[in-house]
Amino acid sequence: MRPIRILSVCGSGTVSSAMVSGKLKERLAEVGYEIITVEVNPGGVESALLAGNYDFIAHTSPISGDFAIPAINAVGFLTGFGEEEFLEQALGVIKGLEAGV
Repeated sequence: MRPIRILSVCGSGTVSSAMVSGKLKERLAEVGYEIITVEVNPGGVESALLAGNYDFIAHTSPISGDFAIPAINAVGFLTGFGEEEFLEQALGVIKGLEAGV
């Protein structure tokens, strides 16, 4: 399977989004997925989506807009309170990609 491309978004586009990216790479590698992430702040979402082909957005800061891909709130994944729920949502998106949904 091709790598899963994730746009990781936090307030500054650096610290929290990098933490989410690293944790996603680690946790999803455990179940056999290769992950590619790009980190941006909320203001950079639209231009990043135009420049790249992402499978979903993981965000710890509010984002607004109509996106052609799923946007999943990753605050629980970052804090550890709601981590499994976030992973279930992310894996649901990935399994949908595999099924061609």
